[in-house]
Amino acid sequence: MSSPFEVIEVGGIPFAATNLEGATDWVVNDRREGAGTGVSVRLSNSYCVSAAHSDRDYSAVLKGPGVNFADGTPVNWVMRLIGGTASDHVGVRPVRGPSFFEATLDKGRRYGLRHHFVGTTEETLSLLTDRVEELYPGIEVAGTYAPPFAAFSKEFVDDIITKVGPSAPDIVWVGLGAPKQDFVTKAIADRTDYVAVGVGAAFDFLAGTVSEAPIFVQNSGFEWLYRLASEPKRLWRRYLFGNSTFVRLASRDIRKFLGRSGGTHMSEIKTAGRFGGIRTTTVVSQLSGGLSRNGRNAG
Repeated sequence: MSSPFEVIEVGGIPFAATNLEGATDWVVNDRREGAGTGVSVRLSNSYCVSAAHSDRDYSAVLKGPGVNFADGTPVNWVMRLIGGTASDHVGVRPVRGPSFFEATLDKGRRYGLRHHFVGTTEETLSLLTDRVEELYPGIEVAGTYAPPFAAFSKEFVDDIITKVGPSAPDIVWVGLGAPKQDFVTKAIADRTDYVAVGVGAAFDFLAGTVSEAPIFVQNSGFEWLYRLASEPKRLWRRYLFGNSTFVRLASRDIRKFLGRSGGTHMSEIKTAGRFGGIRTTTVVSQLSGGLSRNGRNAG
């Protein structure tokens, strides 16, 4: 299963230049046509880019076989600024993990795609299955499995594949949190013919066990702040250090892009959503100009 998407690199990580509809259509159409090869799908955000910067093994996963969709507005903003013709012609937008999860479940019903959910707890998986069957009548949930808490290892993946195999799924959804879930989806795709997708907190959101940000917050680029306020003890370190690293990496990419374009590129990115009832516009030309003037010699 080869990716048809152009690629834009952010922080050295290749992202597919597409949107929610394009990502959903690609996965669903491939499975209904019986591609017969495994593929790892990563819904990667600014934290993933930051984590890969300091973890060679994780960087190798994100740069290896499979596809990375931009799960988050910050990565998308940078892609659209530096992407050139790819972002001009394709309509690059965020592929938010929970939205991709639901859109694929919905569209996959038409073709009888079978889904297996791996991760979280048995209680949450039970709530998730009930909710999915309520929202999407006729959906085929092939099975669920909540693996015991353990570090990533060959034995951990062996156990998952053993449990999932008899259900013969088309897509295995893995909700174990990044970066762990991305190592797992790669290992599953390497050894099976499933599409294996890491979806983070999507299970908890749809099951109702964790509060999901309102739509206007999702579209604002500040969903991370909503999640931080909801789970400060678990997430403060990730966002404090991860966001600062991402800003540094993104700034470097922007400086390189401006250097290639002679520092004269002016770009305006209009967000797809509304914030507080007012359409928001992020004018990146001012940011770009500041970086060009103040950071010419920065590495």
